Amino acid sequence: MTETGTSDFSRRKLLGIFAAGIVAAAPTYTNAFGFLRGGGDIRRIRMYSGRTGESLDTIYWIDGKYIPEALKEINHFMRDVRTGTVHRIDARTLDIMAAAHKLMDVSEPYMLLSGYRSPQTNRALRSSSRGVAKNSLHMQGQAADLRLKSRSVGQIARAAEACASGGVGRYSRSNFVHMDCGPVRTWGG
Repeated sequence: MTETGTSDFSRRKLLGIFAAGIVAAAPTYTNAFGFLRGGGDIRRIRMYSGRTGESLDTIYWIDGKYIPEALKEINHFMRDVRTGTVHRIDARTLDIMAAAHKLMDVSEPYMLLSGYRSPQTNRALRSSSRGVAKNSLHMQGQAADLRLKSRSVGQIARAAEACASGGVGRYSRSNFVHMDCGPVRTWGG
């Protein structure tokens, strides 16, 4: 009888320690955005721009902290190339991009077609294409249009959708995927 009491006590103690460990770890998981399956302790973004010829390969997050200098570099890279306007890119969009890239298990950098768009650029694009939203999240620095040579629009979109963290648009005819950190939704074909 004493043996059972001892093992119950040990089991309870073990469960208590386990529960305390989960509670202690909870802030780490919430700070790291639980949707970033495969995000890891290091987040890296790799892109190039066909418009400017620039490329970017930077680690922008380590052990739960964003690196301000890397974010500034990303802001400049994802600027509105038509006006030269630099705007803060929402780190949540970068996290979705990085997680999707990691889920696809590719080393190829994204080709950035559009990052931040000034209101002037958005108006100009809207006048020539019905696929441009009037209140586009690009104007808030919360969206990116991306392409990979080695992956189809469907493959890229499925990886972004797996993050379940924002909008994912498929633009098969133009061969790119839109990713944003707005409400979870999908569109296109």
